[in-house]
Amino acid sequence: MTSALQGLQPSRLWKHFDALAAIPRASTKEAAAREYVLAKVKQAGLEAVQDKVGNTVVRKPAHKGRENAPMALLQGHLDMVCEKNEGTAHNFDSDPIKIVRDGDWLKADGTTLGSDNGVGVAAALAVMESDDIAHGPLEFAFTIDEERGLLGATEFPGGVLKSKYFFNLDNEEKGTLCIGCSGGVNTTATRKVALTKPKGDQTFRIKVSGLKGGHSGVDIHQGRGNAIRILGRVLQRALSEAGIEIADVQGGSARNAIPREASAVVVTDAAHEKQLRAVVNEMQSEFQSDLGGFDPAVQIALEKNAPATQVLAPDDARRAGDLLASLHHGVLAMSPDIAGLVQTSTNLATVSLKDGTLEIGSSQRSAIASSKDAAARMIATVCRLAGFETGQSAAYPGWKPEPNSEIVQKLQSVHKDLFGQPAKLIAMHAGLECGVIGEKYPGMQMISFGPQIENPHSPNERVQISSVESFWNFLTTTLERI
Repeated sequence: MTSALQGLQPSRLWKHFDALAAIPRASTKEAAAREYVLAKVKQAGLEAVQDKVGNTVVRKPAHKGRENAPMALLQGHLDMVCEKNEGTAHNFDSDPIKIVRDGDWLKADGTTLGSDNGVGVAAALAVMESDDIAHGPLEFAFTIDEERGLLGATEFPGGVLKSKYFFNLDNEEKGTLCIGCSGGVNTTATRKVALTKPKGDQTFRIKVSGLKGGHSGVDIHQGRGNAIRILGRVLQRALSEAGIEIADVQGGSARNAIPREASAVVVTDAAHEKQLRAVVNEMQSEFQSDLGGFDPAVQIALEKNAPATQVLAPDDARRAGDLLASLHHGVLAMSPDIAGLVQTSTNLATVSLKDGTLEIGSSQRSAIASSKDAAARMIATVCRLAGFETGQSAAYPGWKPEPNSEIVQKLQSVHKDLFGQPAKLIAMHAGLECGVIGEKYPGMQMISFGPQIENPHSPNERVQISSVESFWNFLTTTLERI
């Protein structure tokens, strides 16, 4: 076992987390992780079935004497968000995650850790292998491609599961039980741009970095900077004041992550270089003041770049700068029913220029379907006004909270017995697979819980070691009591 995990309890959970951390498992590339699960299924003498996209379901008989207990499902996703700091030498297609222990926390060395949802999957595997947990009949679902928009869950078939209770092991806040989540949709804007030879002879790269980023649902209300919007504002001003031409624009990595870094390659002439530097320096000061303690490490840098051979035509450059600077990002509405819960939001997630096409990706979330659709229409309308074509994809439903359900009452009783107080009931401003899968199984009672995971979807991701042991005790005690 990795040295950072030596001596941690429960060891049966951590051994699987260690193994998963050594297996590359980006979204759509979960095959090796699935093979690991199937090998453990075979070793346990159980059988697995897979659907057409690679979701895997396993059934395990009840512990002796618990045959009449209601069947429960343990579910987690195999893929992870693959983010790394610029300058970190890591290949997510081949390299293992380098786990680092820092007191009561585990993190990775310059990359995402994969505790989302590696801890949940490891817990499910540990239960699956166990012979000393007095559980009832169990089902296990290991899904794929969650991080790109719950795509594996979207393809999960109806008529397969038999469980009464659905335990999603993908919550990231200890001491809470998640009983609802938002729905979401992706909006993509594209424009075929005209390319021309640059007039200037000085090529620079404008780079925005140092931001915290984070999950575009869980962290959207934190006031953190969006690297793409910051870059857009710099470009907008530099176009009007420093005579730049735009050769390239890149930023963000995933629809469900707040972009931490973005950059543009720009061309100007020697006469405008001083003004371009002044714009960058002034914008740096403005954003440091604007973001303050929310994102104190924001950096906007200007550096020499290899000469560009093509740039966007002036009209396309203006449209790109204006749209990136103006497209909304952040909270649109707070819940009137649950204090502190974001109800509707939008995330300006990605931008890229490739083969003469400028593409801007965003995602909209809401607990209310009509509000989600309205937010998506708003973003699409603004993009069309800027001369872009738009489309929506990867829509998924929300999950309506049922705070008085039988499963909530049962888990609250266990939580109070173990920890001296009931758990806090929450709804999450993010998509959860139980919302998507549960829609296909009316009447199945759902709940989500897990350990303390902070800054998921960013290289600052970390999981609290002590909370994992508490999570395991809560999970196993619950299975013995339902």
